[in-house]
Amino acid sequence: MLGTNIHNSESAMCADGKNRAPGCKKAATAKLRALEQMDYDGLRNEWRRLYRAHPPKRVSRDLLMLGVAWKIQEKAYGGLSVATKRRLAELAKTMERDGDVTRNRVANLKPGAKFIRAWRGETHRVVVLEDGFEWQGTRWRSLSAIAREITGVHWSGPRFFGLNGKADTGVAIREAGDG
Repeated sequence: MLGTNIHNSESAMCADGKNRAPGCKKAATAKLRALEQMDYDGLRNEWRRLYRAHPPKRVSRDLLMLGVAWKIQEKAYGGLSVATKRRLAELAKTMERDGDVTRNRVANLKPGAKFIRAWRGETHRVVVLEDGFEWQGTRWRSLSAIAREITGVHWSGPRFFGLNGKADTGVAIREAGDG
């Protein structure tokens, strides 16, 4: 099996990343087992096929195998959610800027969670989405933009909605499914 391409007709049904049928998962398991037997050149070929790009130069066989295995599993079981991709991008940006992600200010919010905030006699409801927030029927990328729209001045969205424990009174946070 050295240098063999592990792509076959049964695995083609997994290529769109949408068919999660048992056959797709069986094919993925077989491919993952076959990776152990592949030589360096075979792994580089699989990388090129799956990523449609050349693998990095001077990368170890083990790292090639991990990258190919990731792509096989991604196609069989699905990739990262939009929220996870956004979180990783934010962490990468923070790491690049500060060199430290331990103090990253972004909270992990579950889609469907609701923030209810009273402000000057008016109640505002914000729903957490996979890729942002919804307030008054409009999608927003940040809580700070919503807080600014509500108050007319700059506010830290997480603070305004009580995510860092320093909010004014009148904040309620409900997890998805709490009604």
